[in-house]
Amino acid sequence: MARKMMSSLPGNVPELRVLFLLLLLLPLRPISGGGGGGGGHDYHTALHLSILFFEGQRSGRLPPDQRIRWRHDSALRDGSTAGVDLTGGYYDAGDNVKFGFPMAFTTTMLSWSIIDFGRNMGPELKHAVRAVKWATDYLLKATAIPGVVFVQVGDALSDHNCWERPEDMDTLRTAYKIDTSHPGSDVAGETAAALAAASIVFRSRDPQYSRLLLNRAIRVFEFADRHRGAYSSSLYRAVCPFYCDVNGYQDELLWGAAWLHKASRRRIYREYIMRNEVVLHAGDTINEFGWDNKHAGINVLLSKEVLMGKADYFESFKQNADGFICSLLPGISHPQVQYSPGGLIFKAGGSNMQHVTSLSFLLLAYSNYLSHANKVVPCGGKSASPALLKQLAKRQVNYILGDNPLRMSYMVGYGARYPRRIHHRASSLPSFQAHPARIGCKAGSRYYLSPNPNPNLLIGAVVGGPNVTDAFPDSRPFFQESEPTTYINAPLVGLLAFFSAHP
Repeated sequence: MARKMMSSLPGNVPELRVLFLLLLLLPLRPISGGGGGGGGHDYHTALHLSILFFEGQRSGRLPPDQRIRWRHDSALRDGSTAGVDLTGGYYDAGDNVKFGFPMAFTTTMLSWSIIDFGRNMGPELKHAVRAVKWATDYLLKATAIPGVVFVQVGDALSDHNCWERPEDMDTLRTAYKIDTSHPGSDVAGETAAALAAASIVFRSRDPQYSRLLLNRAIRVFEFADRHRGAYSSSLYRAVCPFYCDVNGYQDELLWGAAWLHKASRRRIYREYIMRNEVVLHAGDTINEFGWDNKHAGINVLLSKEVLMGKADYFESFKQNADGFICSLLPGISHPQVQYSPGGLIFKAGGSNMQHVTSLSFLLLAYSNYLSHANKVVPCGGKSASPALLKQLAKRQVNYILGDNPLRMSYMVGYGARYPRRIHHRASSLPSFQAHPARIGCKAGSRYYLSPNPNPNLLIGAVVGGPNVTDAFPDSRPFFQESEPTTYINAPLVGLLAFFSAHP
């Protein structure tokens, strides 16, 4: 489930090898003495920043109320090579490609954050809703043609060979699609989930838009289910090794059906889930959750109805969810989940904070469902109470905000010490205001190699984070540690909303 198996580095830079050797010799060790104390964090401010980050990731024509002012319009001809309008949406991370798979997952998780924790967001709620709509407006464009989903804009190899601002982009903007002859049930299933989840967000706010989202979700899901296959097979050269679906498309079909069940309340989706539970491997890898693997999320989402006493037919999903919770408890050995010495959840692969925020979100969501049902999770001879799950989730959030061996926040702009050299093109290059002239593909390499802090603060960005020993290189070439992503922040929005109301 690691993000981008290839580094998004500017290619053919002769100084890189020397730079890497020098960086690898640096003593990247934590400060002794363990993590910080028991919190005292300003979760309201952190919530504000975590949502603001999404405005820095916007593609397309920026609105007048854009709050991150060093960004400008970009990629205004996206889709033109295919005769469609694919402007808008989000850049997934520190590059200038629009990858549909992680963008859809980001949208689903932002929506779930609002559905479960929107009541705790206060004045930030309207900004969170706008962040969802920026994504869904794009996903509606990408699914406008029946039997087709545009799943990526931009040639990743071309893009990753340059270090340039999105406003200067002159790399290939190829529009990649799946269709009936080139299926992609994984990305289509996730897109259906995103549209369905967002339809719940807009149900009372904009009923007409909500109906549009739900109807489109139904159509996209039918396409995903009828024409089964992995988009990595259909579009291997475009999406691999960046967002390859390593895990298979079966979980996305169940995930899409679960969100359509929640959004539409139609019996057809409940029956689909029950009929396909075994066929689509619902019990596999129950402790994984992220843009590539939805199993733990499916189990937690469907368990809410079981705990409310409304859906005994989903009991097996609750058992899977209980197993997932037990696998995360410190002190219970599980081969796929470990904790750093400083207490951070750590899973193999790049961009570890994606696991931290996604798994912590599920801990918190499940703890709320358990609380309402007055239940605990049995874990062998132990039991996990809702309070314990909240405590575990809060510990992860506090680690991100500064309670860690390095005494630094991993959110840009939060606290006195945070990453200054994040792997992000727009943040690391001079802004349009500071440098109106174009900065070409290779001309940006000197900014990439510079030891200086990034000139533009990407406020609210949470980076990939420290390694398993709690060490962190604040350096652009270490992209797995220093690159932010939208799908790190999306679940964190929900977590911060809850803890801002229940500190």
